[in-house]
Amino acid sequence: MDLGGCASSEPFALQVTDNSMEPEFKKDCIIIIDPGGVIEHEAYVFAQVENGYIFRQLVIEKDVHYLQPLHEDYMHEKRPIAVDAIKGVIVSQSGTKGKRSERKKYTKL
Repeated sequence: MDLGGCASSEPFALQVTDNSMEPEFKKDCIIIIDPGGVIEHEAYVFAQVENGYIFRQLVIEKDVHYLQPLHEDYMHEKRPIAVDAIKGVIVSQSGTKGKRSERKKYTKL
């Protein structure tokens, strides 16, 4: 994956392109991904899968890892998805208008 000149350990930003992670992450919001973030149960992750890359919530049950969407219209995906690699953990988001009230952090400082 080309990060546009970023070192592989540097956080990077992406724009959410669909509503599969609503209500927590709205379409078009900006997410910050930390490649060195702590990978744990229920973390929001950016992962490499067979068909490319995907942004989902990680579920770990009895050493089985799978990804799930949050939006009910995508719940048909709620099955184990083969994860080739976790590329990073979402550490914050900002809404499309950049207001402070739309910013949210997902890690402890």
